Formats: sequence, structure tokens, C-alpha cells
Amino acid sequence: MTVHLLEELSTRGLDALDRARTAVFLTVSPLEQHGPHLPVGVDAFTGRMLAESLARRLVETRPGWTAVLAPTLHLGSFAFQASGTVTVRQRVLRAVVTDCGAALARAGFRWIFVANGHGGPGHLVALEEASRAVSRRHGVTMASLTGSLVWSLIRGGYVERLQAGLGRPLSAEERAALADDSHGGLWETSVMLWLRPELVDESYRTLPGVRYSLLDKLRPNYPLRNGGQGYAGHPALADPALARAAHDIVVADTYALVEGLLDGRLRGRAGHSPFYALPFLRTRFWPTAGLGALALLGLTWLGRRALRGSGRGGSP
Repeated sequence: MTVHLLEELSTRGLDALDRARTAVFLTVSPLEQHGPHLPVGVDAFTGRMLAESLARRLVETRPGWTAVLAPTLHLGSFAFQASGTVTVRQRVLRAVVTDCGAALARAGFRWIFVANGHGGPGHLVALEEASRAVSRRHGVTMASLTGSLVWSLIRGGYVERLQAGLGRPLSAEERAALADDSHGGLWETSVMLWLRPELVDESYRTLPGVRYSLLDKLRPNYPLRNGGQGYAGHPALADPALARAAHDIVVADTYALVEGLLDGRLRGRAGHSPFYALPFLRTRFWPTAGLGALALLGLTWLGRRALRGSGRGGSP
């Protein structure tokens, strides 16, 4: 098995890799507050875990192939702002990921896969836009892998498979929690108890479940408003076994997407999040809409001026 860390390879070592049978995995996730019990690196930890799992599966299932893990980019947008959260503007995120992908493409790499652990709508869209831009401009396949799959998991789309993986039925309380979990709750606390339990504060066991309405979720920084502690969900129900079962499902489905891309059966947009279809979440929507509005105002003003001039010219 051949999984390399990009930062450990020399130029000569990189040049020796067969570009047709080498896939690069790039993790892009921000540092973000996740309540009083979890570290700010949750999204980066989970995104990197996915990238490493996919890289191992690639070299296990495709003899002669090589996987290269690029260093994690601790960048992101659409995050909850508190101590420890570090974000960049959405268009900056898109530009950085585009530039990184373009650099890899210029170096001859044909397969570039973006892993991510952050569910911010604009963040997902920026990764998808960047991947599409690099693919189109450089004639390679760059794809953001996690948009639709992670969204489906968070929304309770894998309940039956989770129960099979756990070897037990989910309790009614767990089912209800999974259907309403979004940030620093059952899922992410379970993942961190599995990956890095030493980083999880024991206070998670006594944190009350917190639910927010759709209207609440439309407000910026909603889990931190009105005394909120920065999480949304039910961290006290966390179980590392649940994280292991969910990880197996996500890796299996994400790797199926990778294989479809490698074999030419799928296009990069196959893994896009549902947010990609919303124009107002695109990085260029508001600047373009603003220019369009200015142009419309200008044309309206010119039209009215022309009508006034025509009226004056036709009077006796």
C-alpha cells in the first residue's frame, strides 16, 4: 500500500509518481467553536479522518495506485463566531481552493478529491465551485466529495444502515436526536469520543439537549444567541460506537463516488450538496446581482431622460 504525505515528498519523489494512477486528497475545514465541550478543530479532524480512510481504501482496492494526502487547509466560511473560530470570506475560500487545485493540476495530477467536515452552506458551495472551476480550466477531475453524503447522514438518511452497523436498534430518543442534530451535538461529540476522547470535556454528559426552530436557524450565530452555549443537538447521548458505524457508511458511499469518478461513470457534480442549486449561495451571486441592479437603474434613468427630452422637443 502506498499512501504518501505531500509535505514529506521531494520534487523528485513527486515526479516519479504515475499521474494517471495517483489521487490527491485535500482536506479543507475551518477552526470553529463547537460548544463548551469540544475542540475548535472538530471539522478538521473529521475531514482528515475521511481523507485518510479514502486514501487507504484506494490503494487497497486498486493495485498500482498511489494516494497523496495534502496538508489540511484550516479554512472555511459560514461558521458560528466565537473564541477560536477562524473564517475567511466565501469568495476567498473559493479562490484559495481553486489556486491549490490549479497548482496540483499544473503539476500533472489528474485526480484531486476534496474532503471536508464542515456543513456551512456557503462553505460547501465554495468547495464545489472551486472544484468545478479547476476541472473545467485544466481538464482534470477535481471533486468535493462530502456535500450530499454528509448532509444525508445529518438529516437521518442512514438510520437502517446505522442500526445494522451497531447491531442494535436506535432508541426513540436517539432517533429524535439524530433528526434534529446539527452542531456539536450527538454526531460530532460521538466522533470526537471515538477519534480524540482526551479532547472531549466530561461536561458533555450533563449538557441538556437543545433544539432550534427553522426560524431560529435563519439567524446568524443562532446557537450562541440569548445565552446559548454554541451547540445544537444532544451531546449527552453521544456514543463512539455510533461514530464508528457512521464512519463505515460514509466511507463506503464516498468511495463509491470516488470510483465512479475514476471510472468515468460519474461527473464531479454527482456529490454536490443541495445548496449548490441555490443561486444566492454562489460566491458571485451578490456582486453580479448588484451590478445587474445598477445597470437596470442606469437604463431606467436613461429611458426616463429620453422620454422627457422627447416630450420637450414635440411641444409648440
